[in-house]
This record gives sequence, structure tokens and C-alpha cells, in this order.
Amino acid sequence: MRRYGEVVEVSRESAAAGPERFVWRGRLYVVRAVLAHWVEVGAWWLQRDREGLPTRSDAASRHVWRVAAQSGRSGGEGVYDLAYDESEEAWRLARTLD
Repeated sequence: MRRYGEVVEVSRESAAAGPERFVWRGRLYVVRAVLAHWVEVGAWWLQRDREGLPTRSDAASRHVWRVAAQSGRSGGEGVYDLAYDESEEAWRLARTLD
């Protein structure tokens, strides 16, 4: 498993639907299957400032989708964790699984 935390662009049909495709490092990935979905409540994943305080609200939550996705026609399929952070209103690639 590798951790990233990089911002990605995610496309989906509706707010309730899982990701259908995403762009990471300039490459388009098409989601072949949603493997799991969960919500992480509380900001345990946040960075802390020099005083040890969270840089964002502790009340934040994020939705995580574990997806199987493929880049291009000849690219291999991989497993990715895409997280929507409600406090930032942004999508991030949280992890890739080897």
C-alpha cells in the first residue's frame, strides 16, 4: 500500500453515486468496480500545526471509495482509495494498493 493524499479530479453521475472516473497526474482512470465505501468520522487523518492542533475542523468527515480502475486501454487494473474530504470539499487519492 502506498499513501498519497494528492488532489484528483473525480467524475460521477450524482452526489450519491460512487466515482466513475478520475484524473491523477494527468492520466485518466476509468473505474471498473466499486469494491467498498465507508465514512471516516473525526479528523484523525489531518495534519497538525506546530502547536499540535488540527489544521482543519475535528468535526470533519470524509467518504472513501475503494475502486478497481484502469488507465487507458492497455493499462493494468489497480486498486485505489478515493476520498472526498467534506471540510475541504475536495477529492484526494488517499492510497493505492499493490
